[in-house]
Amino acid sequence: MARKRKKMSVSVEAGNPKVDLTQQIKNAAEGLWYISETDAEIFPFTGSKADAVTKENLLDQIGKPPDARVEERGFEEMFKRFITIQDWFGDEEKAIAEKFAALKSVLEKNLTDLKVFKVGRIELDIYFVGLDKEGNLAGFQTKAVET
Repeated sequence: MARKRKKMSVSVEAGNPKVDLTQQIKNAAEGLWYISETDAEIFPFTGSKADAVTKENLLDQIGKPPDARVEERGFEEMFKRFITIQDWFGDEEKAIAEKFAALKSVLEKNLTDLKVFKVGRIELDIYFVGLDKEGNLAGFQTKAVET
């Protein structure tokens, strides 16, 4: 399911104390799509206090049962495919990779213990999360279809 993508700029208010983290993520993710067997928008995720970034804490905060299927993935590993510039990239693909790199930077500058959790089976909810300076789970969420 291909979507027409509009031209996008790479400027992000990373590190600007006047722009809260949720807005920084929203701005950085604008125009980006998480590509799997379907394309899905990327939205900020704002959780609540947590002692650590764990699947148990995430499941509790998103209202899923403790025995829900969850796969934990590495933050760097998950971003690699979106930010690596390939030889065949044209200007649009390079701009998208740069925008994903800017989104990654916003998360790295504002969150600690970054992890990725895929929740569900086939139709997945995906959370790129860490702890903010107040100890809340935060990051972004998206969806994917993986068969």
